[in-house]
Amino acid sequence: MSEDWRGDRVGAALRGENPTVLRRLDGGFAVIGDVQFLPGYCVLLTEVPGAERLSDLPRPARLAFLSAMDQLGEAVERACRSLDPGFRRVNLEILGNKDPFLHAHVWPRYAWEPEEHVTVPVWSYPRDRWADPRHRLGARHDRVREAIGSALDRASAMN
Repeated sequence: MSEDWRGDRVGAALRGENPTVLRRLDGGFAVIGDVQFLPGYCVLLTEVPGAERLSDLPRPARLAFLSAMDQLGEAVERACRSLDPGFRRVNLEILGNKDPFLHAHVWPRYAWEPEEHVTVPVWSYPRDRWADPRHRLGARHDRVREAIGSALDRASAMN
């Protein structure tokens, strides 16, 4: 599979060509992040092509997206807590400043993070952390990927 899916993440998810998709939820696609310096980082992608902001969706679709964000956040929390004793919490964000499609960030936060970053938004990390090949999504993240997917499956089975 080529890297072309990165240019249209939502369309690629809809076509089944986005390799970062963990699960399709009511309201969006749960995907694992391209960068994993905080293991378990995920993104919820809209399932509505062309939606740039939450207000672009009709109210039922907005509520479905927000519910899916909650569901993904809880799955990341359960998975990361089970895999890392340093897990502290999950941060949820809908920003939309860079990418022109509706998405929500789900950031696990850990006690082992550097002191200067542990109490501030993830965006305070230096830019080189985001581009460092050591943190690029790869096979070494299969365990966290599987744990989040399993947590999503268990949550879906309970609904």
